[in-house]
Amino acid sequence: MEKEKKEQVKKEWPSYAQFIIFFFVILSLEISFQLLLQQSISINMIIQVILSDTILSSILCLMTNTIGKKTSFVTTILVFIILAILFSTQFVFYKIFKVFFTFHNLGLSDQLNSFKKDTIILIMNNISIIFLFFIPLILYCILHRNRIIKKNNWKYNIIYLGLISICVPIMLFQINNTKKESHGLYDLYYNINNISLNIHKIGVLNSYYLDIKRCIFGFHPKVLKSVSLDLDTQKEKIYEKNILDLNIRDIGDSEISMINDYILNDNPTSQNEYTGIWQGYNVIYITAESFSEIGISEELTPTLYQLTHSGFQFKNFYTPNILSTIGGEFQSLTGLYPDYSNLTKWREGNNYYPFALATTYEKLGYSTYAYHNNWFEFQDRDVYLTSQGFHNYLGCFNGLENRINCDIWPESDEEMISETLGDYIDNDNPFFAYYMTVSGHFAYDFDNNYIAYKNMDYVENLDLPESAKAYVATQIELDRALEKLITELKNRNKLDNTVIVLMADHYPYELDIDSINSLSSFYRDEIGVNHNALIMWNPKSDNKEINKTCMSTDVVPTLYNLFGIKYDSRLFTGKDILSDSSGIAIMSDYSWVTDYGKYYAGTSTFVPTKETDEDYVSTVNQYVNTRLNIARLIIEKDFYRFLFSE
Repeated sequence: MEKEKKEQVKKEWPSYAQFIIFFFVILSLEISFQLLLQQSISINMIIQVILSDTILSSILCLMTNTIGKKTSFVTTILVFIILAILFSTQFVFYKIFKVFFTFHNLGLSDQLNSFKKDTIILIMNNISIIFLFFIPLILYCILHRNRIIKKNNWKYNIIYLGLISICVPIMLFQINNTKKESHGLYDLYYNINNISLNIHKIGVLNSYYLDIKRCIFGFHPKVLKSVSLDLDTQKEKIYEKNILDLNIRDIGDSEISMINDYILNDNPTSQNEYTGIWQGYNVIYITAESFSEIGISEELTPTLYQLTHSGFQFKNFYTPNILSTIGGEFQSLTGLYPDYSNLTKWREGNNYYPFALATTYEKLGYSTYAYHNNWFEFQDRDVYLTSQGFHNYLGCFNGLENRINCDIWPESDEEMISETLGDYIDNDNPFFAYYMTVSGHFAYDFDNNYIAYKNMDYVENLDLPESAKAYVATQIELDRALEKLITELKNRNKLDNTVIVLMADHYPYELDIDSINSLSSFYRDEIGVNHNALIMWNPKSDNKEINKTCMSTDVVPTLYNLFGIKYDSRLFTGKDILSDSSGIAIMSDYSWVTDYGKYYAGTSTFVPTKETDEDYVSTVNQYVNTRLNIARLIIEKDFYRFLFSE
C-alpha cells in the first residue's frame, strides 16, 4: 500500500515529453561531441542530425510506449547508457589514435589492448569530458524519482509514425541533392566509406548506422574511371616508362575488371636522370615510431639534422596517420594506401607481394634482415613481414631479448642498432636491413617513458611544454642510433655505398596541437601535423631540394627507380617522387595536398597556392577516391597473385 501511495504522488509529464527528452539528449550529444573535438559544424550536418534524431526518437517512443511504465523506464535507461558508451568510445579512441573507431577495428583490438595503461591514463585525464556523455542518464534518473511520463495513446503513435514518414523522404531528398558534390552526403552514403568524413558530416549515430550496416552486408565503394593529375605535359627529355608486360585478362570478376581497367588507363611514371644511381648499394630502411621533423635540431639531434639537410631534401613530404603504426608500416613497406578493412587481411600474411622490399632485393642477390625492438608478434608483425620476404625477422622475445633490454618501455633504438649491426655489416653480399623502431613511442612524460627519462637532462631547460620536452628526449635516442650506424658503416668502409632511408609511421599524435606547434617552425593544422621529413641519404649524393608534394606511399617506387629496379608504376598508390608525375599527399579523411593547394574534406574547402581551372578539385577528388579504392581492391582480391600467376 505504501509503495502504491508513493507512485501516486509522483507528478505526471505528458506523454510527448518522452519524445522531447530523446530528441534533445541525442542532439546535445551530437553537437557536444563535435565541439569537444573542435570540429566545425555544417548546416548539412545539423539537418542530417535533426532529421535522423527525429526518426530515432520517434522509433524509441513507439518502442517504449508499447510496454509497461517500469519496463519503459528501464529501457530508456538502457538507451542512455548505450548512447553514452557509443559517444565515449569514439571520443577515447580518437584521443588515443587521432582516428575514429569503426567496427573493422575489432580485428586490430590487440593494438588497443597493448595500450591499456595509456588508455586508462587518458580516460582519467579526460574523465570530466567523458562524464558529460553520462549526464543525460544521471539527470533522467534524478527526475524520474519525482515524475513519471504518461503512456502514449494511439494518437501519439500516429504522430510518431507521421514524423518518420515525413523525415525519411526529406532526408533522402537532402542526400540526393548532393549527387554532384565531391564528398557530399550522397558520396558518403553510397560511394565512399570513410569514418572520419562520416562523423564530421553526418554525425556520430548516423556513422555508427552506416558502419554496422556495411560490416553486416558489406560495402563496395564506387570505383571511378582513372584520371590524371599531370597538368604539365611538356617534357624536356623522353625517358622509358616504368611499366612491365602484365598478364591482364578477364576472368569474369567485376572487381578484377575494375583494377584491370584502372591499370590500362593510368599514366605510368617515366624513368629520369636519377634512375639507377644507387644500383648495387646497401640499404638501411627504417620506419621510425612517431618520428617528426619537429623533433629535429642541430644541437640535440645533430645526425638527424645532417641527414635531413643534405642529399635529397624533401620539403613537402607527408606521413598520413592511418590507424597508428600498422597503417604507417603498411604504407612504408607496400607503397599502397591502407584501408581499415584491409589491415586485418594484411596481418594474415596470405597475400602475394612480388614487389615487396625483401623479395625484390633478394632477387638481386641481397641478404635481407628485419628488426623490431618490441614484442615480435605484436599485430602479427612476424606474419606480415614474412609475406614481405623477411624470413629472419628478429624482435623482442624471439631472440632480440638476448641482445638488448626488452624489459623497459619503450625499448632503446640505440641498443637495437648497436647490437644488430654485426649481423650484416661485414657481409660480402650487399645487404638490406629493415628496422621498425619504438623509442619514439608515447606516453610523452618522464614518469612512464624510460627513454624520455634517460635523456631528460638534455631537454629539461628547454622552454617547452613538458610533453614536448619528453618527445624531443625520445628523438635523441633515435639520433644516437643513427650516429652509431653511420660511425660503424664509416669504420668498415661501407658508408659510401650504403643508402639510409627513414620515414615515420605517423606524426606524434599523442602531443596536443599546442605542444606540436611549440616545436614547429610553422603553424600546423589538421593537415599540417602530417607534414614531415623523409630521409633518402647517401654521403656521396649532391644536395638537392625536392619541392614536389609527396607522401609515404611514394617511397617504395622512388627507391626502386633510384636502384634501377624494374617495376610497374601503375601497381602502386604512390609514385616516384623524382619522376615527372604530379605530386599529392592524401590524408586519412580524404583531405589532400598537391602543388596547387590544400583541400579540407571535412568542410569541402580548397585553399589554392597556384591558379587552377574550375574542375581541379573535383578532378583530384576523383583521382583520390579511385586510387584509394584500387589499393583496397588489390589487397582484397589478392590481385598481385592473380596478375603474376600463369
